[in-house]
Amino acid sequence: MNDAAINAPAAFSRSEIASALLLGCVALMMLGLQPVLLGELVNRQRISLEGVGIVAMGEIFALGLGVIVAEKVLPLGRLRETTACASVLLAGVNLLTLVAKGDLACTAVRLLAGLLAAALFWITTMVIVRAAKPDRLAGIFLTLQTAVQAVVAFCLARWLMPALGWQSGFVAVAGLSLLPLTVLNRIPLRLGQHAEAVKPSVVSMRGLFALLVPFAQMCAVGTLWAYLDPLGQAAGFTASNAQVLVSLVLLMQLVGGSVASVAVRWWRAPVTLTVGVVLFLAIGLAMHSLPIGRLAAFAALCGLFGFGWLFLMPFHVRLAFDVDPQGRVALLVPAAQLLGSAFGPLTASFSVSGDQVTHIPLVASGFALLVGASLLALRYRASESVLRPSGASQD
Repeated sequence: MNDAAINAPAAFSRSEIASALLLGCVALMMLGLQPVLLGELVNRQRISLEGVGIVAMGEIFALGLGVIVAEKVLPLGRLRETTACASVLLAGVNLLTLVAKGDLACTAVRLLAGLLAAALFWITTMVIVRAAKPDRLAGIFLTLQTAVQAVVAFCLARWLMPALGWQSGFVAVAGLSLLPLTVLNRIPLRLGQHAEAVKPSVVSMRGLFALLVPFAQMCAVGTLWAYLDPLGQAAGFTASNAQVLVSLVLLMQLVGGSVASVAVRWWRAPVTLTVGVVLFLAIGLAMHSLPIGRLAAFAALCGLFGFGWLFLMPFHVRLAFDVDPQGRVALLVPAAQLLGSAFGPLTASFSVSGDQVTHIPLVASGFALLVGASLLALRYRASESVLRPSGASQD
């Protein structure tokens, strides 16, 4: 198969794209609902306060690793069958959470849920990467799934769970897990003639650094997001007002994702991501040095954080395609993002002493510096490739 055939995008219809995005929204929904649902498990003494982080991060790790495993074991020619099985099993596992008790049991159940959700998210990833404008579609998807998470979280916390009890939250999530069954006949039967030829691969050292960028970026994001509530209280917010910061961040995520879906077609990825390094470095340092009581300033930093979070993520896909136009690196970007989202808070937890979280913003700034180092390494490898004689071996 020639390069033109390999690089040609698949001709998906709008309904096929919409169906694939629905699968991704269902797959990632629990990530936005964890503060609500896992908080209730703690309140009902189903899991301990110390174990909630392990349960949450375990599910995210399973999602990230599951996307990689799915490519190895799931057949490209049976996407509809895969969707049906994963959807039904995911609904069952969400119901199984109702009877799980204890940190170990709940972690095992949520790990399984993460793996099943990864099968659905894998299909979304394959469609996005093989679409005509993958970076723009990635921006649209990120904005859409954030909006879905925000709406569902609000409905569960405001109406359903207060009226019907904490169990209704997981029952609702189980019901929503069956939504992919309604669009089975719209799931693409084929991902393009070249899909079999394009397998996820780091490809080269440049590919490795291109994946390290989204991993480190999401480490910084996950670190601040996981500890946003205690950071807000440390800044002087009351416990109830600190929850408002979560809504602010979600709102600014929607704005950032919407702007990025347009800007990603015109702005260069390395330059934009470098600006992101400066932004997250400044946010972390400012949060660390901000005096207690500067509530407006802290809220503004949270708003910038939310905007930068979703604004930068589509540029991870753009960067991957710049490094490898065939899309092999881009297929691994979602996994790198998810693994970073879990690894960041896990690493940051070692800097927490009791209820003291003052060092958390510095950890996020450290991850931002790692993004910058990865971008510099990418530029160095690109310059080295240009200077290398044509007969020399490639990395």
